[in-house]
Amino acid sequence: MAFQKPSHTFTKIHLKALGTNKFKILFALSFTVFINTFGYTQDIPEKKKTIKPSRADSVAVKIDSLITPQIVKNAELPEPVQDTIVNDSIKPKKKEFLDHIVTYKAQDYTSLNQKKQKIYLYNQAEVTYGDVNIKSGDITINYKTDEVYAKGIVDSTGAYTQGPVFTQGSQIVKPDSILFNTKTQKALIYNSVTEQEGGTVIAEVTKKENDSVYFVKRAKYTTAENLEDPEYYIKMTKAKIVPKKKIITGPAGLFIYDVPTPIWLPFSFFPQTEKHTSGILMPTFGEQNERGYFLQNGGYYFAISDFVDLAIRGDYYTNGSYGLRAESTYAWRYRFRGNFAFRFENLITSERGFPDYAINRLYNLRWSHSQDAKASPNSRFTASVNLGSSSFYRASINQNTTGSFLNNNLSSSISYSKTFQGEPQVNFSLTATHSQNTQTEQIDMTLPTFQASVGRIFPFAPRTGTKKGIIQNVNFQYNVRGENRIRTTDSLFFKKEMFDDARAGFQHNIPLSTNFKVFKHFSLTAATNYSEVWTFNTIDRSFDQEEQEVITDTIGGFDSFRTYNFSTSLGTTVYGMFNFEKKGEDRKIKAIRHVMRPSISYNINPAFDKYYDTYEVVSADGLTREDVEFTRFEQSIFGVPGKTFSSSMGISLSNNFEAKVRDKDSTATEPKKVILLNNLNFSTAYNFAGDSLQWSPIRMTGGTQLFDNKMSVNFSATMDPYALDNNNQRIDKFNIDNGGSLFRLTNANLNLSYSLSSKDNKSKKGDKDDPAIQENLLNGGRADDLFGRPEDFATDRFDAKEEDKKEEDDEFYNFKIPWSLRLAYAINYSNQRRNNEISSHSLMFSGDIELSPKWSIGASSGYDLKNHGFTFTQLRFERDLLSWRMNFSWVPFSSRSSWNFFIGIKSSLLQDLKYEKRRQPDQTL
Repeated sequence: MAFQKPSHTFTKIHLKALGTNKFKILFALSFTVFINTFGYTQDIPEKKKTIKPSRADSVAVKIDSLITPQIVKNAELPEPVQDTIVNDSIKPKKKEFLDHIVTYKAQDYTSLNQKKQKIYLYNQAEVTYGDVNIKSGDITINYKTDEVYAKGIVDSTGAYTQGPVFTQGSQIVKPDSILFNTKTQKALIYNSVTEQEGGTVIAEVTKKENDSVYFVKRAKYTTAENLEDPEYYIKMTKAKIVPKKKIITGPAGLFIYDVPTPIWLPFSFFPQTEKHTSGILMPTFGEQNERGYFLQNGGYYFAISDFVDLAIRGDYYTNGSYGLRAESTYAWRYRFRGNFAFRFENLITSERGFPDYAINRLYNLRWSHSQDAKASPNSRFTASVNLGSSSFYRASINQNTTGSFLNNNLSSSISYSKTFQGEPQVNFSLTATHSQNTQTEQIDMTLPTFQASVGRIFPFAPRTGTKKGIIQNVNFQYNVRGENRIRTTDSLFFKKEMFDDARAGFQHNIPLSTNFKVFKHFSLTAATNYSEVWTFNTIDRSFDQEEQEVITDTIGGFDSFRTYNFSTSLGTTVYGMFNFEKKGEDRKIKAIRHVMRPSISYNINPAFDKYYDTYEVVSADGLTREDVEFTRFEQSIFGVPGKTFSSSMGISLSNNFEAKVRDKDSTATEPKKVILLNNLNFSTAYNFAGDSLQWSPIRMTGGTQLFDNKMSVNFSATMDPYALDNNNQRIDKFNIDNGGSLFRLTNANLNLSYSLSSKDNKSKKGDKDDPAIQENLLNGGRADDLFGRPEDFATDRFDAKEEDKKEEDDEFYNFKIPWSLRLAYAINYSNQRRNNEISSHSLMFSGDIELSPKWSIGASSGYDLKNHGFTFTQLRFERDLLSWRMNFSWVPFSSRSSWNFFIGIKSSLLQDLKYEKRRQPDQTL
């Protein structure tokens, strides 16, 4: 076959004009076709992309062998012919109608109908498809339409049983019947009951769009436990549910026991999340007579992360008063945890222009930080801060401070310590402390305190074995302590003036001691201590004869003094047993054991009068002259060197009494041990170097636990052997020689605390784990509710956990009424100068009684037996309304006289659905 050259072929086209209009008609038709073709090309679908062959095209292009090289070089090659196989000849595998394997089972029968393409399951039927599980009494699978229909069955009594249970992931739905499409994952659910993060949705019709979106119609939302007859619910005409995220509704209204209320909303939003999220904190409203109407505890909660949060709250009163609070809690597991709170209140009294108009600005800073022991074995950081205005707890009108109303002291401590392991061991710590008296408004601070110590060193101890004898037990230590002390007042706190009178200094101590046995049963300890004090301010005194006054000048600069002393002590332990058992008798008291620990010590303190100077005081007439002694170290924070030689002996005796009694349990083989007295201690001293009043008063202390450790008893007394003169001054004459008794009782005190409850009472109130008691402790108060409990019913921070209050629903009256009672009794006697009076005498009590499983009352009060009046009193009433709770708190008298009524839903999700009324009466009782 020969190919013809393209240059040999010519085609000529010639248009010749004719005498008709056919050319115009032909041109018009051609133009119309052209327009129609390019005007509608967008309706032509694009060609599918061809599958490119994985190997080279098998159709090769051959070049004519007759073509000369010159022609081939200058001519264009013909285009290659496209492969006729455009699409892949291997067709994709047809997708199965199910993505997962369907497993099913039933107890009675499993029937397959090939004609209808259905599978019937009956009685205890179950179908599993991927993460979807359906359990029901009757299930029908239509594998032609990819649908599963489930419903319950009617038993012989006519009851509807084995209703469907639809589970997908963590979502569980319990409807009357359900229609589920395995291909689209959609479902129609009828009369469903779904739990949604603390609440329950009961819907007539539910459309499951996918595994994350549900649409419901004519639904109820409630947190009640009794779903058959809920005490309340929110009726929703329609709603969209996104599990674990949110519920968005159309018109919704509140129903209480199927009775509609006027509370309706055009739309509503319910957050549904397992994690804490940010959101608005709804305020409570009320009226306070002095400051008008108010909004209290409103604000915003910031869920910053899983480790820290922040709540900003505020109060506003119509007379212009306001309050701000910032509270944060943080925790890092196995490392540390803590909380921080700052509170500020601007309280306005009366109206501007009136004589009693006043503005009182209060603040309080609170911080608590604790470190896990496993975080760092050799270092530790802790903080417990409670400082602010001295009148904060007395003047604050927020309910959270009720239990701290009677606080008289605020204290703070921030410390860091570290240990360097080795021989010897070295420890150091930095501490900042704060102590504030809310009555005198005096503040004492140390910023900071530095302490370091080197562990005991035994220079003569053997390398192996135990230390024996006086030489091998010789040991010494080194301790250093440095402080910067500040004393100021509440008005100068956080101002530069507070540092004007700051004092700093260091104290070094090197104790040297040893101990050994004497006569086998006695332990002898001998010790000496060397002390050196550094100070940065000293004084100089002189007398101005013209002004007739003493002038004290402060001299800046480093100075120091050194002291030393010697001490020794001898002690032993004596055991005594008094047996009461006799043969043939089974006495209740078997024996009494008495343990005595006598000790005698001797101390020598030399006189360091070389550190003392004198100045001369001259009378106005110049006739009388007197030398007054002083030391330049009087401003030292670690005391002054002693100028008087002392040689004294100390005597002490400690006692412990225990008894063995017959156990009430007849199966017990050993007698029961009972502590009669934990301790009974006596101590006194005799000064050999004194010229008079050589004996010190005898100090007695004791304490014990009674009634299975329910009652704590502590007592103390001071007895003086010397008599008083007519001016009630101590004289160097024994009281018995002056016609009196052997000892003169100068003061004594007794403290009793008793906590008891019924055996059936499971209440946690009064325990340190109670959030209300923890709030009292953080505010510097007592570890009980004897001074009242903080009452902020708007939140559930101070409420006991519901699991601690579970009772049977059918109980109305407790046959054995649970109750708890806490008592504190204190009496102090003073007779220093023949005053012979009871200086203080009071009884405090608090308790709670559950009259029924749903009713409880409580009270905190006290009585001043000396002044014959009641102390701060708080009465509490609480009613458990199943899903709701009702509280009433009343302070009948005192400057905080008030009452507070609250009713609201327990669930934290709906805690803003509440009613609260607070008021301070015009007249106090």
